[in-house]
Amino acid sequence: MTPIVTAVHLSKWYGQVSGLNDITVTIPPGITGLLGPNGAGKSTFMKLITGQLRPSQGQLSVMGEPAWGNPDLYRRMGFCPEQDAFYERMTGLEWVTALVRLSGYGEDEARQAARDALAVVDLLPVADRKIGAYSKGMRQRVKLAQALAHQPGLVVLDEPLTGMDPLMRRSTIRAIRQWAKQGRHVIVSSHILHEVEAMTSNILLINNGRIVADGDVHQIRDLLDMHPHTVSLRAAEPRLLARHLLREDGVLSLRLSGEYLVVETQRPDAFYARVTALAASGEAGTIAAIESTDDNLQAVFRYLVKA
Repeated sequence: MTPIVTAVHLSKWYGQVSGLNDITVTIPPGITGLLGPNGAGKSTFMKLITGQLRPSQGQLSVMGEPAWGNPDLYRRMGFCPEQDAFYERMTGLEWVTALVRLSGYGEDEARQAARDALAVVDLLPVADRKIGAYSKGMRQRVKLAQALAHQPGLVVLDEPLTGMDPLMRRSTIRAIRQWAKQGRHVIVSSHILHEVEAMTSNILLINNGRIVADGDVHQIRDLLDMHPHTVSLRAAEPRLLARHLLREDGVLSLRLSGEYLVVETQRPDAFYARVTALAASGEAGTIAAIESTDDNLQAVFRYLVKA
């Protein structure tokens, strides 16, 4: 299969700081997950792929074309950045429409494409609300909408699930898999293995600007499961949630911290599935957010580097 991205001895420096360090890798069609702790180089790699940064050294091609200085290629890509950059007084519909018009769409065509994209991410009911009034999860979803509204062949998503509640995370993961079935290619970053594994089995592990490993996610699953996962849950009733999770198999510890319940588990798959089920049923109250630290990934990277 023709690679979607090909990097050969690719490096990016910020003065004396190395963002990416001499990586050579190919990314196949379909969905590929970029997995690594914060600061590993994932965002730098994505900005190089989308033509926002110029390589300091090496070659990079995307869909068979040079990635730098290629406006025609950029129209065939969609990008969801990790950081927010909104015009807060615009509505979601106005903002997405304006960005779609930059891809060459007429006003009416762009507005319809924006509405279609907002429907995909379940934001159509609030399309006419100003972005400044959006919650963190809604702001994340409107970024997703603008990334896919112009029907790109490649969608690049930088930590797209940040700030979403468990139900919206599940919905977004389902949508990403559906985009791939429709023929789009997706590159998605995360520092949480469970999120990436729910989307694809093909991953790149990045740490300190280098590719530590690539291939099938199941090849590192056993390594990761050797280390406990720490998960923070923001809940309306954290004590009630704790009672529901206390007897779950694999839960090692529970700790209350304000509106957060901090859980340590050795069975992340079963734990995340249980949390999603509780969020859907409402029997443990509202679960507004779920977050995981980087500690477990750092342990795996140290293991891989020493191996």
